[in-house]
Amino acid sequence: MNQEVRILIGIGVVTALIIGGAVWLSARQATSSVTSHPELLVRADSHRTGSASAPVTVVEFGDFQCPSCGAAYPLLKQMLTDYNGQVSLVFRNFPLTQIHPNALIGAEAAEAAGAQGKYWEMHDMLFQNQNEWADSTTPLDSFVKYAQSLHLDIDAFKQAMSSHAGDALIQRDQNDGNALGVTGTPTLFLNGHEMDGVPDYASLKAELDALLKK
Repeated sequence: MNQEVRILIGIGVVTALIIGGAVWLSARQATSSVTSHPELLVRADSHRTGSASAPVTVVEFGDFQCPSCGAAYPLLKQMLTDYNGQVSLVFRNFPLTQIHPNALIGAEAAEAAGAQGKYWEMHDMLFQNQNEWADSTTPLDSFVKYAQSLHLDIDAFKQAMSSHAGDALIQRDQNDGNALGVTGTPTLFLNGHEMDGVPDYASLKAELDALLKK
């Protein structure tokens, strides 16, 4: 065996080891956070729409001011329509306050509405009207307007906002996200499997169909 052949064989062995190691590491990273800490994905009082008995649970760690979350919003709404009874959606707060100064108060508005049984209605209004309040210096004015349209008790809503009543829940969501390695929004978990970035609907559908066949 000449030297050139030995070198080529050596390169092949090293390449195979690198590829094998990468595949093994990727498999570990895809499952480790979920299998080790599934309780961090969904809490007993987490906000869920759709049946808790649905075979697929999609968990979103999101930021109401985040443009990418705004882009994901209609995809997830379409998902809930197309997979009615098969998929539920859980929203966890992960406001990126360093870059989105109104993200925290947006989350507080959703929690304040949730205290009156209208969490998902406010969730939808915040994303549907994101361009209206995201860069506003007086976002509370918009939130009060949304609360009025939802027929909430406005005094109670304003009190919840001024006292930051939802902050403990928001902080817990952030702590869970941090423990799971969430660094940006939206971060989606489908039955515990993390998807990267904002998926197009075809990719999201393919992932859901694969999970439903299991």
